[in-house]
Amino acid sequence: MNEYAHITPGEFLRKYDRGELKNGLVLDVREPFEWDYYHLENTKLMPLQSIPASLGELPRDRTIYIVCAHGVRSEYACRYLAAQGYEDLVNVLGGMAAIAAERGFAYD
Repeated sequence: MNEYAHITPGEFLRKYDRGELKNGLVLDVREPFEWDYYHLENTKLMPLQSIPASLGELPRDRTIYIVCAHGVRSEYACRYLAAQGYEDLVNVLGGMAAIAAERGFAYD
């Protein structure tokens, strides 16, 4: 099985804010109601359970940064995608709750 990387929410936001993620894809694996509550612009919503049926929508030639609410579902998504042969995966530690906290917003 392929490995994947991890990134802290602070480093992720620095890259996001500087536009360094534009060649990659930020994949949000939360549910639509969670997305509606709080999300980052220019990200792709694909709930975790829908990933197997939606693999064709995910690029294999770009870095995929995966985020969820707290970092658990994104970890599962990384493991699953790595097992499917995706190589350039990055799990955002702490999820949107940690990202929101970096921005001064109480997520939960």
